[in-house]
Amino acid sequence: MKCTLAAAALGAVALSAAISTTPALATGDLALKPIELKELVVGEGESGFGVSQKTYELETGKAYRLMIKSTGNKECAWQSPGLSQNIWLRKVEAGGMEIKAVHLIELEFEDAGEAEIFFVPVRTGTFKWFCKGMEARGMEGEFVVK
Repeated sequence: MKCTLAAAALGAVALSAAISTTPALATGDLALKPIELKELVVGEGESGFGVSQKTYELETGKAYRLMIKSTGNKECAWQSPGLSQNIWLRKVEAGGMEIKAVHLIELEFEDAGEAEIFFVPVRTGTFKWFCKGMEARGMEGEFVVK
């Protein structure tokens, strides 16, 4: 019995040492200024269903800032549930104020306006973004996180 407990304790110590010495896989440096992504404008063109950017390529562990603007031509309930669940959200700036929250569900643009999100991707994957209900009309895109 004493041998079994000693072996289990030794195994736990070895496992914790292995875990604590495992290097992080993220390539970013959060002490640096966030990378400014090309702004996303929704509601462009004659039809008002155009978007300025379809795809964003990101890396885990790097800080980003993304300005999302609406022309006001169409209402847009902007969402990216997959990305929202796989980032560390630092803040959202809109209407002359900073909003600090742990999760972002939706940015609703009823008229022309803008919001800037500051975030760090923490998991790889391809995550869709869209204006709810307007996907079939082209108001959608994706974030590809490596």
